[in-house]
Amino acid sequence: MAPEVYPVHQVTRYLRELLETNRHLTEVWVSGEVSNLSLASSGHIYFTLKDGRGALRCAFFRNRNVGQRDRLHEGASLIVYGSLSLYEQRGDLSFVVDFVQPEGTGALAAEFERRRARFEEEGLFASERKRALPRFPRRVGVVTSPTGAVFHDIRDVLGRRWPLAEIVLQPAPVQGADAAPAIAEAIRALTRVDDLDVVIVARGGGSAEDLWAFNEEPVIRAIFGSPVPVVSAVGHETDVTLADLVADVRAPTPSAAAELVAPDRFAVVHRVDTLQRHAEVQLLRTMAAARERLDLAGLALERGAPDIDALRRGVGIAADRATAAVTARSRHAGQTVERQVALLSSMSPLATLARGFVLVTDPDGRPIASAAETAPGAAVSVRWHDGVRGARIEGAA
Repeated sequence: MAPEVYPVHQVTRYLRELLETNRHLTEVWVSGEVSNLSLASSGHIYFTLKDGRGALRCAFFRNRNVGQRDRLHEGASLIVYGSLSLYEQRGDLSFVVDFVQPEGTGALAAEFERRRARFEEEGLFASERKRALPRFPRRVGVVTSPTGAVFHDIRDVLGRRWPLAEIVLQPAPVQGADAAPAIAEAIRALTRVDDLDVVIVARGGGSAEDLWAFNEEPVIRAIFGSPVPVVSAVGHETDVTLADLVADVRAPTPSAAAELVAPDRFAVVHRVDTLQRHAEVQLLRTMAAARERLDLAGLALERGAPDIDALRRGVGIAADRATAAVTARSRHAGQTVERQVALLSSMSPLATLARGFVLVTDPDGRPIASAAETAPGAAVSVRWHDGVRGARIEGAA
């Protein structure tokens, strides 16, 4: 059976895929000395990383080398982070660089700086996204080990300073290979608690290896994604983790974190008393000023008001005059009425009758002014001033 013959591109592609899927050859740190340094017009940097027994061609592309170019020069001893790959068209093996650090930095320190640069480039540490802590928290979440002194310190400080706050502990291991995903899940679990105001992520002091879980990406992403402010209190004051950088506030110690998230109740009471006294003083001053303005307004009214007594005297005189005028008019009217009555009385038929005359009327009451208007035997009425009598006409006219 004839052996199978492979095209070159299949071989190179297989080799590239083999390199890029080998976990020992991807995302690794390599140390060596820089030689054959070349800066292309495109911004890419090519160099050879070598030691006494081997050499590795490296490619540091423009989109990754920004801010790191000054670390590269001939003869520099570096540790570089990246992955092995194969350029299929030429069959060239190269190390694609993502990050460089001076040799002697230490593997953990170099990895810390690499992650720091990556997250900073993404904007996870931007100051403008940092949130202020609530002034009077009602519910405080804590992510830490339930057995260490850290939680007890936080609980004691919060109980002393602000006992109104409820503490919600979400326990998680804070060291070891399983710590990072557990811490991240604890943060996410707390943010699902109703009415949670703030989260404290805390751990006591330790070595860089002990604190490394707080540099892991799951923890950083969980803190960044928290809908409430996060306070990081990891290690001692001199220790700095990526959790410190992404958190809204960094506290030097767990106890300091508890002091940052809660006010001092005695200071609050003192402040309230001070404000109350200030309000009382201001109220008294306001009332006194208002009373003074009222008094001044009263004086102004008194000075500007008319002479009531003079007006009263004038009204009295006018009333007397009106009374006299009404009396005089009434008397004159009475006299006029009396004269008119006398005149009317003098013109009344009754007055004529009183002088001896009589009024003769027919049975219907119509006056008979002439004898010719009567016939013998006709009935008539005769009216004197003091009464009426019936009569009958006799004889001819």
